Amino acid sequence: MSSTFRIPPLAELRWRRSAKWRTFPHDVLPLPVAEMDFPLAEPVAAALHRAIRHSDTGYAAPTADLAKAVAGYAHRTWGWLIDPESAYTVADVGIGIVETLRRIVAPGDSVVISPPVYEPFSWWVQEVGAQVVEAPLTEAPLADGTVRGPRLDLDALERAFARGARAYLLCSPHNPLGLVHPREDLVALAELADQYGVFVLADEIHAPLVLPGAEFVPFLSVSDAAERWGFSFLSASKGWNLAGLKAATIITADPAPQRYVDRMSPHSLYRTGHLGVIATVAAFNDGDPWLTEVLDVLDHNRILLAELLRKNLPAARYTPPQASFLAWIDFRALGWGDDPAARILDTAKVALNSGHRYGFSGFARLNFGCAPETLTEAVTRITGSGVV
Repeated sequence: MSSTFRIPPLAELRWRRSAKWRTFPHDVLPLPVAEMDFPLAEPVAAALHRAIRHSDTGYAAPTADLAKAVAGYAHRTWGWLIDPESAYTVADVGIGIVETLRRIVAPGDSVVISPPVYEPFSWWVQEVGAQVVEAPLTEAPLADGTVRGPRLDLDALERAFARGARAYLLCSPHNPLGLVHPREDLVALAELADQYGVFVLADEIHAPLVLPGAEFVPFLSVSDAAERWGFSFLSASKGWNLAGLKAATIITADPAPQRYVDRMSPHSLYRTGHLGVIATVAAFNDGDPWLTEVLDVLDHNRILLAELLRKNLPAARYTPPQASFLAWIDFRALGWGDDPAARILDTAKVALNSGHRYGFSGFARLNFGCAPETLTEAVTRITGSGVV
């Protein structure tokens, strides 16, 4: 882990007024909300300070800067060629997905998700009047007998698509497991989408946070079929900790999905945060060195958490994620009930996300985008407070 990367101490972090730090009492160690404890990247902070000095806090302008920044980052990071003309600005990934769904599904249509998955996926489907259909991730053996899991259950997806699903919400990398889907699974998904006429909406918000040993593959890059049926939703909000500034993009690579984006209200741009656009451009253009240090910290922390659990809570099952700063922990063997996060909050004063919100009871999600000392304190509190 980088010895020069400064992570603010808890006393300083508690001055923050974001949801992570204002939701719980002062004695609670908050590790649920998906934002990191790290300082802003200097290029991002400088761009925001410059805007504030000039009182530049008006509406977001119709500029190509954001599209060009996203395209530049995607090309140098993943070798993915994006036409900046195909990048449409929205306030955040959630709004982009909902507004896209409004145009491709009718009330009562089926939209497929793969639990355990980011809780708002089901909210967004219901918001547009569609029906949620689940095709959970699987750990079933492959045809050759090998086990590579969890992974997309392509058989379950095909059954759901064959029954008339209109769309599939792909989480890539997959939150809360930090799973990076391999190219062959994405190719197979695109083929199923093409066969059954199902749109794939790929939430790729965690893509900049893929950790050493894994390789992110943008869904739209895998095949012509993916281009015909796919939408990508990208943002700097997770990678550079900009969630509250509100800026994201919808990417298409074919006229068929593009026509739905073209129908969106021209006012969508003005609902985007102007400071969010400024910060996002700075992040994608100049934030790579900072992100490299962040990935070093996260790589260290995912292994540290495994060691802490192995020594102090060996019955808990945890596989270090391939991406992001979220740990998916199976507490079922400890007999802590359907909602271990509630028990941990009550007895250890550590806040985690409840697994049932993602579709699986007995699990909890922990945010390790923090100082190693904070992570160590969290496990120490859990194992030393009587919760065990």
